[in-house]
Amino acid sequence: MQARLRDVAERAGVSVKTVSNVVNGYPHVSPGMRERVQQVLDEMGYRPNANARMLRAGRTGVIALALPELANPYFSELAGFVVQVAEERGWTVLVDQTDGLRERELLVAGGVRHHLIDGLILSPVALGSDDLTHRSADDIPLVLIGEKLDAGPADHVAIDNVAAARAATEHLLGLGRTRVAALGHQPGSASESGVAALRLHGWEEALRAAGMHVDEHLVSAVPTFRREDGKAAMAALLESGARPDAVLCFNDTLAIGALRELHDRGLRVPADVAVIGIDDVADGRFSVPTLSTIAPDKASIARTAVRMLAERLEPGGRDLAPREVVASFELVPRESTLA
Repeated sequence: MQARLRDVAERAGVSVKTVSNVVNGYPHVSPGMRERVQQVLDEMGYRPNANARMLRAGRTGVIALALPELANPYFSELAGFVVQVAEERGWTVLVDQTDGLRERELLVAGGVRHHLIDGLILSPVALGSDDLTHRSADDIPLVLIGEKLDAGPADHVAIDNVAAARAATEHLLGLGRTRVAALGHQPGSASESGVAALRLHGWEEALRAAGMHVDEHLVSAVPTFRREDGKAAMAALLESGARPDAVLCFNDTLAIGALRELHDRGLRVPADVAVIGIDDVADGRFSVPTLSTIAPDKASIARTAVRMLAERLEPGGRDLAPREVVASFELVPRESTLA
């Protein structure tokens, strides 16, 4: 049977309160007493009852993670990291899919299942800052990941999407490519500060910094960031007569679709067209050719988001001003850009 506080107290010859103070790390226990009780705790293999502790604190031990699309490898990989980090704190993660729909994102952020969870990590696509400004002090803590909302009404962690796209474009330009296309534009999308707009801006910045003309004919739009959209957008780009010699795809799944279209047309990658994506999903390491990419530090994003949520749950945590954390990324050149 698992040792209880009372069992430890009887063997150590102290009160249950003293054992509780040692277990909870209270400072007003003498070093000698702490060492004595800790030795008995170790001998008896005592483990705190996390569920009971959370109930006493008025918590469920469950947090929610709401993502636009679980079929997207980036989000599924990120969810895995969040679950792993949450487990280290004894938390369970409830994963929800919003499909990037405003009404579903509002429902998740505004109260659905809030009696079941202690906090929410949300990757919004359609929401704007105004949608979250009316949250009250009684609402559960919220951390945003991914899409950037102006004047952040909540804690937020993400990579710098402009810098990421700029680094990818600079890589292509540095290889001597002169007609670099941007695949993934989403005109008229719900948020002008969304990831597609930010990555398009980074592509434009890199071209202008290199003294090159920004050719709108080299911009290919997509309805979503799926593989089939990447394939279709690559086909439209080639059929338009634009003829790029390199393509920045706004995520890896678009890039994998683009690789397929180039292969079907008998074009060599990277000899004829170099291709780079963003996200560093596992599929890109096994594609033919392997996919060059920008790799966000997904583990750091997950760990930071969970930590920020935990800090919000501490006494006084709800009074903290909204915080902005920029996660790191790195360029990972592979066969799709390197001959």
